[in-house]
Amino acid sequence: METMHAAGRRSLPPVPRAATAVEAELDTGQAFVARLRSAAADFAAAAGAESAVVREAVPPARHRRSRCRVVLRYADGTESDLTFLGPAGAPGRQARLGFDRLIARWLGAGQLRKAPWLVADADAPDGVAVDVSAWLAAS
Repeated sequence: METMHAAGRRSLPPVPRAATAVEAELDTGQAFVARLRSAAADFAAAAGAESAVVREAVPPARHRRSRCRVVLRYADGTESDLTFLGPAGAPGRQARLGFDRLIARWLGAGQLRKAPWLVADADAPDGVAVDVSAWLAAS
């Protein structure tokens, strides 16, 4: 079989451009959010709940801490609405990758609510958030 080309230049498909630093960070942030949302079943299992929904997932930034709001529904119909805060910084950095595991660990450890790791948070439903970094440091 012989390949024939039309007279003139051959038309090639466009080469994808390299991602910029901003685009790469957006992708990392999106992956961070997707990871938290997909961990809902793990959160429910760790808390002994029937189901869990991640209502809010915010990746960390240089000026903002990571944030995750989880609503747990138990067999008796009660719900628990919890807000978790993680570290600030780039969402892809190693310390940020385990935020979902830290949340599950806190839920499985009995959901102890003590002053050293509870912080005032105006955006949390009950005005308090769990600082998982402080909880990890205290345990």
